[in-house]
Amino acid sequence: MERFIAVDNVCAWPNLTLLPDGTIIATIFNQPTHGGWEGNVECWASEDEGRTWCLRGIPAPHDPGTNRMNVAVGLARDGALIVISSGWSNRNEVGNYSNAHQGKVLTPWVCRSSDGGKTWERSETMDPLPGDYALIPFGDIVQQTDGNLGVCIYSSRFTADGAAKSDHETREDSSHYFVSSDDGKSWNHKATIQDGNANETTPLVLSSGQLFAAARTREGQRLELFSSDDQGATWAFEGPLSMEQQIPGHLLQLTDGKLLVSYGLRNKGLCGVATRLSSDEGKTWSAPRVIVNYEESWDGGYPSSVQMSDGTIVTAYYCKEIPTHQRYHMGVVRWEVEET
Repeated sequence: MERFIAVDNVCAWPNLTLLPDGTIIATIFNQPTHGGWEGNVECWASEDEGRTWCLRGIPAPHDPGTNRMNVAVGLARDGALIVISSGWSNRNEVGNYSNAHQGKVLTPWVCRSSDGGKTWERSETMDPLPGDYALIPFGDIVQQTDGNLGVCIYSSRFTADGAAKSDHETREDSSHYFVSSDDGKSWNHKATIQDGNANETTPLVLSSGQLFAAARTREGQRLELFSSDDQGATWAFEGPLSMEQQIPGHLLQLTDGKLLVSYGLRNKGLCGVATRLSSDEGKTWSAPRVIVNYEESWDGGYPSSVQMSDGTIVTAYYCKEIPTHQRYHMGVVRWEVEET
């Protein structure tokens, strides 16, 4: 097992995408704060299987007084890299903290790169939901077996003037599934995965064509698994994936067919990243295994994983600090299933 400080001084919330040439793209928020001031969505690239990283491009540069920080990422069928990004208005300049609940959630941008993340074009082509909702992307963009692309977007209800409610307990979050029939250029609402008590959700297309989604609950802060057998038109609850204070998650099907879920641990006395495996397409799961321990900081997680050609798994996450590194950073761990 190998562990690296991959990108320093960023809160990151990384999303990993494996390009056909073996390059790993990490799409991150580039500031050391939970969106507290202006910042961009950046793409960092590793051409040595996660050991070293360099800045490759900026899919979502912020407008003045805003940030771009929430993302869903994946590959279109033509090979283009797609980043859907939202963020917040009413942000101060870098270093001057802004209250995260004194702005509006920005309309998502659909950003597209045909050169592996170096240059980008963008549009605003997300189908809105009826009512007083804002849309926030999360997780992977997946290729369905019917030719469509799919992505999870969660909605939050806002007050009449558009400002987010300051009381977290009164916000109404729901998880939705959007699809694109034009290879990621425009997106339309397909179905609601969970109406209420669900926000950051990531999908997975199994080799069988079945869809899974791992959703973070607001109450209890745990992961729950949902499935769809009709290309995302309807969703069924399958059961919990984690205990309380263990969020959010990422799903990956390994080359041997096993399913991997990775998620953050924010339990008192145990903060880090854990994984579980399923050998029967999500019916049962192994006991959790901790692959990263922060030792002291609860402020971390948001793992994302890819598998390399030799079977090595590369998992990226963020952490505020560890005893040997006192700054926000994107960390990377390279590991093998047998090691856990």
